[in-house]
Amino acid sequence: MPNIIVTDGRTLNPGDLQWQPLETLGTVQVYPHTMPEELLPRIAAADIIIVNKTSIHAPILKELHRLRCICVSATGYNNVDIITAAYQGIPVCNVSGYGTAAVAQHVFALLLEMTNAVARHDASVRAGNWSQQHDFCYTLQPIIELAGKTMGIYGLGRIGQQVARIAQAFGMHVLATHKQPMPKAQPDITFVDLPTLFQKSDVITLHSPLTPDNEGIVNKDLLQQMKPSAYLINTARGGLIAETDLYNALTTNQLAGAALDVLSIEPPPAEHPLLHAPNCRITPHNAWASQDARQRLLDETIANVAAFLQGKPRNVVNTIVNN
Repeated sequence: MPNIIVTDGRTLNPGDLQWQPLETLGTVQVYPHTMPEELLPRIAAADIIIVNKTSIHAPILKELHRLRCICVSATGYNNVDIITAAYQGIPVCNVSGYGTAAVAQHVFALLLEMTNAVARHDASVRAGNWSQQHDFCYTLQPIIELAGKTMGIYGLGRIGQQVARIAQAFGMHVLATHKQPMPKAQPDITFVDLPTLFQKSDVITLHSPLTPDNEGIVNKDLLQQMKPSAYLINTARGGLIAETDLYNALTTNQLAGAALDVLSIEPPPAEHPLLHAPNCRITPHNAWASQDARQRLLDETIANVAAFLQGKPRNVVNTIVNN
C-alpha cells in the first residue's frame, strides 16, 4: 500500500468532508497544516503527497528519494518546483474547474456589497437608526443598479465566462480582454485592449493566472484610466495588482471602490496598506471554498491519486524528463 501524506488538509476539509475514499488507496496521514521545519520529516517516507499551498521546491525534492507523485489540491501549482520534479520523474497533478461557480458567485457577492451596502444598512438598522426615522426608508449611500452598466473582464477562461453569463443576466454589457482569441466565447461579448477595458467599464473583474508578464499589471496608469464611479474586483491572484498604487487610488477617490479576495501576501501583515484603505472590502481568499466546490476538489484529487496508481496519471502539469 502506498504511503500518502496530506500536508495541509484543513483548508480543503475543515471537517465537513470525508477522507475515507482516499484511505482505500493507501496508508493515509492527514496533517491540518505543516510548518516549513516540519515538512521534510513528515514526507520523507511518502510515495504520494497531496499539497495545497505547502511549498515543495528543489532542496526538499532532492531529499525525497521515495516520492513518486505530487497531487496539488488546487488549480495553481506555483508552490511546486515542477521542473525539478520532472527531472526526478515525479508527475505533478492539479485540479481545474472545481471552483468556477463558487468564484463567480463570490464576484457578485462582492459587487452587490459595494453597490447595495447590505452589511452597512443592516448594521445601521440594528443600531436603531431605522427606528428613529420619520420616513419609511433611508439610504446610507446611493444604490447603484447593475442593469445597463458595463462589466469588464480581464481573463475570459472558465470563471470569466461564468461571470459574463451572470453579468448579462443582470442586464450588463460585457467587455473582455483575453491573452488568446476566444472564437467560441458566448455571444454579446466585445473584446477590447486593456486600456479600453479600464476606460469603458463600470466594473473591472480580474480572472487571469499570475505570470511574470502580468504581475502588477493593474498599476497607477490603468487605475487612472478608470471612471471615478467604477469598481475593481479581484478574485484571481493578489500579484496582479500593484497594491500601493491601488491604495493611493482609493485614498484619492480615483475609483469608487475595490473588493478583493486575494492579496500579494497571504495572510497579510497587519500593516498591509489595503487593510486600511477607504472603500475597500477584503475577504480571506475564500471565494473558492464553498462546500460543493471543496467536495469537487477532493473528489478530483482522489481521482488523480487513483489514476496515478493505475499507471495512467491525469491532469499532469509537467513533462517527465528521461535521464
